[in-house]
Amino acid sequence: MQRTDIGRPDYFHKVVDCQWACPAHTPVPEYIRLIAEGRYSDAYMINWKSNVFPGILGRTCDRPCEPACRRGRVEDEPVAICRLKRVAADNKDDITGRLPPIATTKNGKRIALVGAGPASLTVARDLAPLGYDIHLFDGDSRGGGMIRSQIPRFRLPEEVIDEEVGYITGLGVTERYGERVDSLKALLGQGYDAIFVGTGAPRGRNLDLPGRAEGAANIHIGIDWLSSVSFGHIEKIGKRVIVLGGGNTAMDCCRTSRRLGGEDVKVIVRSGFEEMKASPWEKEDAIHEDIPILNFLVPVSFSHESGKLTGVVFEKVVAQYDDKGRRKLVSSGEPHEHFECDDVLVAVGQENSFPWIERDVGLEFDEWDMPKVNEVTFQSTRDGVFFGGDSAFGPKNIIWAVAHGHEAAVSIHLHCQGLNIADRPPPGVTLTSQKMGIHEWSYDNDISNDLRNRVPLRDKATALSSVKLEVELGFDRLLGYKEAERCLNCDIETVFAEPLCIECDACVDICPTDCISFTENGPEDDLRTRLKAPSLDLTQDLYVSGELKTGRVMVKDEDVCLHCGLCAERCPTGAWDMQKFLLDITHAGGCSKSPVNDPLRTAAE
Repeated sequence: MQRTDIGRPDYFHKVVDCQWACPAHTPVPEYIRLIAEGRYSDAYMINWKSNVFPGILGRTCDRPCEPACRRGRVEDEPVAICRLKRVAADNKDDITGRLPPIATTKNGKRIALVGAGPASLTVARDLAPLGYDIHLFDGDSRGGGMIRSQIPRFRLPEEVIDEEVGYITGLGVTERYGERVDSLKALLGQGYDAIFVGTGAPRGRNLDLPGRAEGAANIHIGIDWLSSVSFGHIEKIGKRVIVLGGGNTAMDCCRTSRRLGGEDVKVIVRSGFEEMKASPWEKEDAIHEDIPILNFLVPVSFSHESGKLTGVVFEKVVAQYDDKGRRKLVSSGEPHEHFECDDVLVAVGQENSFPWIERDVGLEFDEWDMPKVNEVTFQSTRDGVFFGGDSAFGPKNIIWAVAHGHEAAVSIHLHCQGLNIADRPPPGVTLTSQKMGIHEWSYDNDISNDLRNRVPLRDKATALSSVKLEVELGFDRLLGYKEAERCLNCDIETVFAEPLCIECDACVDICPTDCISFTENGPEDDLRTRLKAPSLDLTQDLYVSGELKTGRVMVKDEDVCLHCGLCAERCPTGAWDMQKFLLDITHAGGCSKSPVNDPLRTAAE
């Protein structure tokens, strides 16, 4: 193998598994260390630069970072990364003085953002400080989009939404709430330099089954029903409720039903429990609130009597797998089951809806009636029209919408400067030694076992008494510190200097995971089998040195390294160093024709 080029921006980024897995590439270990030091405002601002909504995401993120966490390779459960974001948000000081100032000089460019959800708000946050005249359109009376309309208040208090949306709109954004955009053609005619569409996936899928029309008064589309609850239009539901669907929306529907008078609430799903799209913790929360989840039941009809819904009829199915492992649901042959109910909430998926986009404006759609959007630039086939969030590639979650918003803002900035939007500026990377003495480092490298801390919950009876009472109480400062200490500092990288190595094998002897080997070089597939511990995970790289004095090479398996620093402590010559890797993702302010200060970077610092 060739000597590893650790200067590549993505090499050590990939090794910081949590940051690599985060769509917005939040520097997770960096802000967790700041929480452990009690520097909550600093931790918040690092989050605010990358993921934009620390308080919101600290309660609602889908947590792609946590399955990637290296702590999960030492113990059963990863660091509670998501809930530590909330620790920073809950304990920060007033950070308004650290936000970018309102641009005193406009750059002459006008940008229209359609929909005031997380993707559009991210674009506004990135572009407003650069002098863009941002117009934020939304049919609702306040910003936030699905954050405000579809996430129940017992999970996300309204004051948190108001605060973090306000940080963005306070940057000089023109809020055009209550103005629904009904025609893209008309908007194009208003002379905007670019248009960003962040309207989400606003239409819930229906179930066109026998009895649907007759029982329509008590059969509700899940996301519409949640919106009506959020805006105070619905305050009660029947005592017996069936929720159809196995995603996170279904979990929100069933838990909301319990708080609005539902005494017998069931979630009924066509798939198996493990195959449900809902996050594991969402299912746990529902079960904790005494909501049963029934699996392998497919709805076939709605029963009704005298024009009123009485229940749902289901076919029992079983999963069968072919020789390629593909699953098919087939009838079990058992009699259909009938479950009585007063109301049904249909949460079987969401769809995009673009009736307001004319098909003669140069914007192409695919066979699923989705706009054709470049996955790198987020531009549509119409020059100057960009998409992001659920409206670009279908329903995902808030953190993906934020990531889309960052990339679209870069494209819009380049577009408005007349530059090639496909020419993406590379991120900045710094590596800084953490050595403070011969055997002293500037971070805690203890890797002792320490089980994940549980987030305290409000008493169940009290929590179920109100749809607005937050269930999770969050970590206090002590629990936040304890959980932060579980982080293995995966951004503190082991950096090897061949000229200093005397091949004493001291690092090999002390490594707790046998991730270091000195061996003859060879092809990667061969080399992986000859290490002290065979390297089985091909998704992580091998760190290979140049040729040493004996002709051997040093090979380190990045997959199992715990970043404990014992190799560097033990090395008698300093051939190993522990260096902090910091990735600075390019924002719109860092890709101008002439060098300019990035207001977001300044704010974070």
